[in-house]
Amino acid sequence: MDNTNATEQPIPFYAALLYREFRSYLGMRFFFTFAYQMQAVIIGFHIYQLTHDPLALGLVGLCEAIPAISIALYGGYIADKSEKRGLLLKVFTGVFLCSLVMLIVTTKQMHQYVPASSIVPIMYLMVFGIGIARGFFSPATFSLMAQIVPKKLYPNSSTWNSSSWQAASILGPMTGGLLYAYQGITITYYVIIAFIFIALVCIFFLKPHPPTFIPTQSIIKSLTEGVQFVFKSKMMLGAMSLDLFSVFFGGAVALLPVFANDILKVGSEGLGLMRAAASLGAVLTMLTMTVFSPMNKPWRNLLIAVVGFGSSIICYGLSKSFYLTLVFLFMEGAFDSVSVIIRSTIMQLLTPDEMRGRVSAVNSMFIGSSNEIGAFESGLTAKLMRTVPAVVFGGSMTIIIAAITYFKTKELTKLSLQEINEQTTQV
Repeated sequence: MDNTNATEQPIPFYAALLYREFRSYLGMRFFFTFAYQMQAVIIGFHIYQLTHDPLALGLVGLCEAIPAISIALYGGYIADKSEKRGLLLKVFTGVFLCSLVMLIVTTKQMHQYVPASSIVPIMYLMVFGIGIARGFFSPATFSLMAQIVPKKLYPNSSTWNSSSWQAASILGPMTGGLLYAYQGITITYYVIIAFIFIALVCIFFLKPHPPTFIPTQSIIKSLTEGVQFVFKSKMMLGAMSLDLFSVFFGGAVALLPVFANDILKVGSEGLGLMRAAASLGAVLTMLTMTVFSPMNKPWRNLLIAVVGFGSSIICYGLSKSFYLTLVFLFMEGAFDSVSVIIRSTIMQLLTPDEMRGRVSAVNSMFIGSSNEIGAFESGLTAKLMRTVPAVVFGGSMTIIIAAITYFKTKELTKLSLQEINEQTTQV
């Protein structure tokens, strides 16, 4: 099938939702992301309350990023050669157990056995375990989605997939912040575990899909093949690199607990709303993009979105008003969602079926963990510069990177997705 015409087919905005297995897949992603985002909020706020150190927030991201990056290529290799449903069951079980340990150590009954000084290291260790699971999760889900919808629906399914993720990212932080404020951390963890369990149940509604890749060479050669494919694709490599550096310097969302607790003084309830504002902007933009696609000139639109993302971060860092901060975070999420849709659509269209796990693993190394590495960068710069200058610095660097990328890739800004697809294997 000629995939260069995939985005030109006149299809309804709900086309991918007509597939029952895709709806089950969305349910799995939604409930897992809901729980994951709840957990991210309360871990950050709880650790900051225990330590009052912005660097401790950065270390949360680092503890997840190190294993996720280290195991990503191997996770992609396993995803390509494994049955996806069984692999996801193992991944979700691991996350469930890590969350269960965090529930146990935060209960009042355990405080007599676990001193407060030991809680933070245990939390870091469990986040590390979740990072290992994530190294397999991203390649497995990316590969699976390509097996449950036709290729012509990849742009539509990518938009719905990202919208589902963002919807959960709205409700998750908001729910986590409110529950933490009014019911405490233990009750919040019970809710988190319940939603992870629901996501586990959704996996059973997926069909077993045979592996798309049967290795006939050594694991090293197989992994190298995936890396070489990405580096030969000018568009894919450029999109990954741009997102990597922009998110690395734009990881100021990790400092939201500092703004909520010390600067805006809105507590965990305000933190949940701040985390939700960015996701609300993203999901509304993504729903709009199911009708008005950004793929007419994707590289131009990607650069515009990254500049908007960086500008919103600067404004959020300088804001002294809680409600104005919510507006800027909303805009940040809206701009970020455009780059997510463009990059995910390009990856789905240009990646061969037998290489999806390994290409997704490379993407995870570039982008999937850049949020956590960016969180560490933000925590470190906040420690050195103070919080507000660190956020402004990050946003400014994001804009500078977009400007440098524009001057180096100006010829791509005039191209449609079809034209880029025709040139993408050129070095």
